[in-house]
Amino acid sequence: MFAATIILSLAFGARAGAEKRNGPGVTDTEIKIGQTMPYSGPASAYAAIGRAEAAYFRMINERGGIDGRAIVLISLDDGYSPPRTVEQTRKLVEQDQVLLLFSTFGTAPNVAIQRYLNDRGVPQLFPVSGATRWDDPRHFPWTMGFQPSLQIEGRAVARYILRNRPNARIAVLSQDDDFGKDYLKGLMEGLGRDAARMVAMQLTYTQSDPTVDTQILSLQASGAEILVDISTTKFAAQAIRKAYDIGWKPLHFVFSGASSRAEVLEPAGLEKAAGVVSAQWAKDPTDPRWRDDEATAEWAAWMHRYNPSADPTSSLAVGGYNWAMALVQVLRQCGDDLTRENVMRQAAALDIALPMLLPGIRLKTSPTQFFAVHDIELKKFNGAVWQSIDTPADEH
Repeated sequence: MFAATIILSLAFGARAGAEKRNGPGVTDTEIKIGQTMPYSGPASAYAAIGRAEAAYFRMINERGGIDGRAIVLISLDDGYSPPRTVEQTRKLVEQDQVLLLFSTFGTAPNVAIQRYLNDRGVPQLFPVSGATRWDDPRHFPWTMGFQPSLQIEGRAVARYILRNRPNARIAVLSQDDDFGKDYLKGLMEGLGRDAARMVAMQLTYTQSDPTVDTQILSLQASGAEILVDISTTKFAAQAIRKAYDIGWKPLHFVFSGASSRAEVLEPAGLEKAAGVVSAQWAKDPTDPRWRDDEATAEWAAWMHRYNPSADPTSSLAVGGYNWAMALVQVLRQCGDDLTRENVMRQAAALDIALPMLLPGIRLKTSPTQFFAVHDIELKKFNGAVWQSIDTPADEH
């Protein structure tokens, strides 16, 4: 079992040298950061991200930390419940005195704490969510996004449909919150004037629903030949399985964050997931084109040593690896000015290529560009592995 609270630390000796500027949670020997993750509840599969981040920081600490300072990660369980996210975040900020919040999971949980963190000048770095609102430096200067926005993904799916199935009818299943609405907005914008003609039915589900079986039956009855499924892991697996079991064979798109073989496709049944399409911006460890890729081999070796209990096919673990590597870059750029203000300055000055991002995709931010990644491509699952079917397209 993985503890609901992870605290990683390694003692290092004090350093001599230039004058240091330390924010809350920073000493000569450590940098304390906080996050919430759904280690329990309906989105608990995403805890694989937090575990991978903890493992990556453990490696960094073994190698001397950030200029001799250990990264101390305090990762608390919020059960994917926004009220609990608020409670845990207040504890991290007011009691644990963390320097920043990092990689908190989920759109609704991050929305619930965004105003609180911005009012107090606490960096909210790299939420695990593609909500468009993370790219709003004017109103939320302490919130910095990471992955491509949900609207970018929705538009990419729309482009693919219009290019390949322009006369098809579309059914949409979405989570009934900001996550589902944001993606749906991009999809409808991408379809443009064809949306009214092509979209046959839209249905939603809530996180408290036991299954989405009823919704899938209704969507099948609409006569749609395409299913756009804007769901998290548990419900995406249910939708794949139910569609197969009732003999419905639409062109099935799943949300990029619900495309992991380990957490979605295997629970659904690999043979039932054959033909599913999703979006990607990072390398998928099951894609055969990375078989001889040096970065993927290094990632696999890292998984074996530092994250051995995780499934080696997990794209969520790749995500945690990328998020953690990005934060380490920000902290290193800070040098001896580890104040909250400088953390945000450095987060808004990234221009790097991470080894497990797709070729040609970079982390690139500026004071007016708060999404670190804004390229995406599509992939299809062939029943055994994911394979690319598209070329990265830059939305900006």
